[in-house]
Amino acid sequence: MKNKKVPKDNSGTIKTNLRRFIIVATIVYTILVLYFMFLGFNRTDARINYSKYTFILIPEVIPLRFPELTMSWLYDFGNIAAFIPFGIIVPLLYRIRFRKFISLFVLVISSLEILQSLTFMGTFDIADIISNTLGAIIGFIAFKVGFSTGITFSKLVASAVSILISILLIIVVSETINYGVHVNETIGQVQSITEISKTAPETEPLSSFMVQGENANPTLNLYSSRDGISKEYLFKVDRENPWIYATCGIPDGEEYKGSVTILVNGEELFQFSGKDEDRNIHKMKTFYNAELKEMKIIVTGNAKVWDVGIAKIKHWWE
Repeated sequence: MKNKKVPKDNSGTIKTNLRRFIIVATIVYTILVLYFMFLGFNRTDARINYSKYTFILIPEVIPLRFPELTMSWLYDFGNIAAFIPFGIIVPLLYRIRFRKFISLFVLVISSLEILQSLTFMGTFDIADIISNTLGAIIGFIAFKVGFSTGITFSKLVASAVSILISILLIIVVSETINYGVHVNETIGQVQSITEISKTAPETEPLSSFMVQGENANPTLNLYSSRDGISKEYLFKVDRENPWIYATCGIPDGEEYKGSVTILVNGEELFQFSGKDEDRNIHKMKTFYNAELKEMKIIVTGNAKVWDVGIAKIKHWWE
């Protein structure tokens, strides 16, 4: 009777090949994450906007609110979701304890944030480190639920559910903290743009005039075109999330023509034109939910703009 051939056990080879595949996939994914951290989102073009190293050390809230169809929300969500795989893959490959894993992760991500600031490819933002670390923690929880022992379909489902629940919990906590931070905030005193700007164009002498029978009495500053020729005023400002104020109009007794355009960080924020049917005084008061670096005011024709200022939000602890 002939001996039957015993099937060769290839489990070790399969595991080795799977491990190699995971390592290669992790390297590719890491390169992709580094690309978005240092080169993505037009960072190379934005370098010209940085004149100093920026370190934001005090976060207001965990930056993940209830879902919105905005790029800002997608960016905040990506800051967490992009690092979930590291919380799964690293302990899966190396069986590392949570305390050691999270310590190494914070050290690495902090070093990358510092490098972003030093290379002017971004800023060191403690909020980003918190978001990235939360993503890694969510991944580690998912690893413990579905990957730490034998992998089954039910465990994979439980792992996915744990990720979803963790993200929802972060959103609820973030909204709660955000409410506590902002519920009693007030708007501080309005400062003239000429006082806080690093490059402050000289204001014209303050003088009263009439606009549609209403008295205009500038108190902070006054800008207009020179002899009807278009005039630009550039202000270099460094303010985070400010309220921006301006008032404009065309004085009585002059030909009703001209315009006022206000640009913030290169994007149009406000425009008044002599083509508008409403010829009364136009007042602008708007909250700019980002860092204000540069403001440009363009005045044409007989238009005037005055009392251009910025106010800071004051929180309950200030």
